[in-house]
Amino acid sequence: MTEIEPPELPRGIALAWGVAASPQRGPKREMSVERIVDAAVELADAEGIGAVSMAAVAAALGFTPMSLYRYVSAKDDLLLLMQEQATGLPPESIREHSHWRDRLLALYAEQVLLYLRHPWMLSLPINGSPITPNSSAWLDASLEALEGTPLSADERMAVALAVTGDARWCGIVQAGYTEQSRGSGLSPDEVAVRESELYDRVITADEFPALRRAIDSGVFTSPDDPFRFGMERVLDGVSSYIDSLDHGGAREPVTDWIAIEPAELAGDRRLKEAQKAVREAEKALRTARRVERQALREARERVAKPAKTV
Repeated sequence: MTEIEPPELPRGIALAWGVAASPQRGPKREMSVERIVDAAVELADAEGIGAVSMAAVAAALGFTPMSLYRYVSAKDDLLLLMQEQATGLPPESIREHSHWRDRLLALYAEQVLLYLRHPWMLSLPINGSPITPNSSAWLDASLEALEGTPLSADERMAVALAVTGDARWCGIVQAGYTEQSRGSGLSPDEVAVRESELYDRVITADEFPALRRAIDSGVFTSPDDPFRFGMERVLDGVSSYIDSLDHGGAREPVTDWIAIEPAELAGDRRLKEAQKAVREAEKALRTARRVERQALREARERVAKPAKTV
């Protein structure tokens, strides 16, 4: 039987693990992968990920772009190493929490802080599982928090991914508000008020009744943290499931992945045309309903007016 060779580590991942070959030529001592990544992270923190290029990083270090390529051969590798450095290791303080729920909440909060400190990380694509050392350490910490529970390995991974996903979504929204605040000169609270006012201009009770009621109740200016609330409720569900397992309840695996139809993936032309026609019909229907609601309001106003006496 032929043995299958394990896949070779991509250079960026090999660099992250410290197992990539060092350059044979190029500047000595003055240049290193660490210095390159430090400069790139500093640039991204100050100006955003769009400011990061091999030329810009080289200029910050006082070298030519070609000298950088001897150490980091591709920008994708640089981005991966930047993410790895900015991620860092989970703080030791999370181990102060002995209960799985408290530890996961601490990990959630620390991950949100990571995104707030380095919002450019949210612009980087997610390419598979976290294979770099620091990213692996965060996943390991979440799985370790659940080791004393009756959850299976698959279930622990699912919970860990839920925590990470919620933290990322919270980071995306909060970083967006922070960016708006910087660009407008408004405080985050003032940005929220302005957003609520914008909704006031376009969201009507006729067209979006539930959303209109939520806006009127002040959801966009509420001091409550909806993301933490959601995370707490997710963990409520996990806790209930663990209690069920502790009392002999059956496991509830979910194997039905949400997936796009193969025909859609194949880019079938007739299917795309049909989907476009549906979108256009839905748009026309929304417009017709808007006209109908306006006509109904006007009709009610006419009926409500007192009849003129002759």
